[in-house]
Amino acid sequence: MKLDELKSPPGSTHPIKRVGRGIGSGHGKTSTRGHKGQKSRSGGGVRPGFEGGQMPLQRRIPKRGFTNIFKTKYAIVNVGSLNIFEDGSIITPELLLNQGIIKKAENGGVKILGQGELQKKLTVKANKISKSAAQKIIDLGGQIEVI
Repeated sequence: MKLDELKSPPGSTHPIKRVGRGIGSGHGKTSTRGHKGQKSRSGGGVRPGFEGGQMPLQRRIPKRGFTNIFKTKYAIVNVGSLNIFEDGSIITPELLLNQGIIKKAENGGVKILGQGELQKKLTVKANKISKSAAQKIIDLGGQIEVI
């Protein structure tokens, strides 16, 4: 078999329905829309989810949960990722943003978490610091400052 001999099996393809191309096409005049009614008009039809006056599914199903729109979000940084800085440097949210450790400044600022191992003596200035992260920084002789 060659590529030019390939073809779809019979019955798998159907001719394209060309509507509005005259009475001889079989799809002329009303263009398969029928006579009158909302669906026959231009721009006609119902919105997505409309069920003919019946209570729509999105309103029938029970609602659960709550989203607090005033929630404070923090940009998370683990102490293990602070090893890229030099010994004795001062770590600030602006420095973390410039170095690409955090992607964007969240509304709550930066929170330092204690995952990973720290090998450098650093001064860390952040909005929140977990107890384990603070312990790891202080153990190496570093300092923490909550802004």
